[in-house]
Amino acid sequence: MNTPPRNPNTKPDPQELKHFFISHLNRIFCAKSQLVEKLPELSTRSHFLDLKQAIDETVEIVNNQMGRMKQIYILLDAWYQPESCVGLTGILDEAFQSIGNPHESAPLRDLSILFYMQNIESIEIASFKTLMKVIEKLDEPEVTQLLLESYDEAREDKILLNQIIEHYL
Repeated sequence: MNTPPRNPNTKPDPQELKHFFISHLNRIFCAKSQLVEKLPELSTRSHFLDLKQAIDETVEIVNNQMGRMKQIYILLDAWYQPESCVGLTGILDEAFQSIGNPHESAPLRDLSILFYMQNIESIEIASFKTLMKVIEKLDEPEVTQLLLESYDEAREDKILLNQIIEHYL
């Protein structure tokens, strides 16, 4: 049986919002899994000591965020199901390609890493902010709090990366 088209002025129902939330949480979880795997290599290939430390801290933060995301799945009686995160991981792949250029100086390669790390943090901030707005509509304050903690960490990481850029320019 076909359902009639939704009036564009109506809001999504809670089931649709939950599906949207879980689907996008899956994509973020997928991308974070890639970050945990690939960031240590960026750390070993970076020149600036501050950048190495920031990347190492980011790995710890991402692991903490993934732990929170697992708690969110439990709270929502859901589980992680792999979904495409090619767009998100593409940025990380770009970072690897840009630092592989042997013709650039070490500081320029590090600035490339910083450039892509900033992009990744911007995407995380926007993603967590959107998911917080969605989950607030589903009245899940514990989930909102877990997302807020991850959002705050991503925002602090972005500030740190900006400070590193300013220091080395």
